[in-house]
Amino acid sequence: MEKTTLKSWGLVLFLLVLNGGLETSNSLVEGSAATSNYSYTKYHPMDEIYRWMDDVERGNPELVSSTVYGRTHEERNITLLKLGLKNPAGREKKAIWMDCGIHAREWIAPAFCQWFVKEILQSYKTNEKLTQLLQNLDFYVTPVINVDGYIFSWTNQSTRLWRKSRSVPPPGCDCYGVDLNRNFNANWGTVGVSYDCCKNTYCGTSPISEPEAKAVTDFVGSRINQILCFLTIHSSGQLILLPYGHPEISAPNYDELVSVGKAAAAEMKKPHGMDYTVGTSPQVLYGNSGSSRDWARLVGIPFSYTFELRDKGEFGHLLPEEQIQPACQEAYVGALSIITYVHNKAFNITTIPNAAVTTVTGITTVTGVAMTIWSTIMAVSLTTGVLV
Repeated sequence: MEKTTLKSWGLVLFLLVLNGGLETSNSLVEGSAATSNYSYTKYHPMDEIYRWMDDVERGNPELVSSTVYGRTHEERNITLLKLGLKNPAGREKKAIWMDCGIHAREWIAPAFCQWFVKEILQSYKTNEKLTQLLQNLDFYVTPVINVDGYIFSWTNQSTRLWRKSRSVPPPGCDCYGVDLNRNFNANWGTVGVSYDCCKNTYCGTSPISEPEAKAVTDFVGSRINQILCFLTIHSSGQLILLPYGHPEISAPNYDELVSVGKAAAAEMKKPHGMDYTVGTSPQVLYGNSGSSRDWARLVGIPFSYTFELRDKGEFGHLLPEEQIQPACQEAYVGALSIITYVHNKAFNITTIPNAAVTTVTGITTVTGVAMTIWSTIMAVSLTTGVLV
């Protein structure tokens, strides 16, 4: 009777892991307190995101720390979470950069940065490959760069689609804000920008004129030899964009960037059948200059990509909350596909045990955490096209 009961509960537990979605996995998988009480299938205002960052750091001191690396025009903190484990051999670690929310209205982007952190917290202790990544790499994750603009987009329906920062207008203009993804020192002001401060693609008065762009430039620029990959998350259009936005310039490792991007797109299609197009911005969208992606490649970071998440135009920047989970699931496997490739190349690793890219919370595949729990049970029972 006792063995039968144990088997029955084991089967129930396994089915819950496979089909219970986010909330079930949160209650079963070890991680910070924030991951069990915080809803990752809702959009959150900035004050809740700040509190979530504090909770994640406090609940996972062995893995997570935070750094305030800049201040916005309205004097708010620009904060990143650093995820990483001590290298057991004492080797120098490399790093991955990920930022979200450079455009205020693209709410799915900050939702993904939070999802990404949550997945790492829930998976790394049971996923051998992910543990290896964290021992060799530090992940710098900024959930929201454009804090002022993001807060403004939450004001009311009339501000929901605000895109730019909230810096004061230049002389002779009445319109606030700069497109931060046109303000980096990468062929600044040459293609796909506006000098009209009332336009959504207004590039500012000069390269790095905005404190948000300067914060990224200073932090990343001081770590160019450490950072292997620069990932900046946007929406929408379902694209993986690589350098450069200028139509007459190609990255020296263009072919490799395309190959790695296409491998990521193939992984992103697996969870929900969604297609992501890979290419430079001029190839698949339009030319643009002054992007953080282009700047990162120009200063020497070998792998630099922009992810444009869902969708292809039906909802655009008003992606409903019921699509947060599937959108984040496909983005997560795409990001880990790139990160794993970059890591393996840097550390001369040719085999991928317990590949990190197969673990996706809520997907009915017997991998990662679900496989670990199932194995335990068995052992016991047997004994757009929009602006980017």
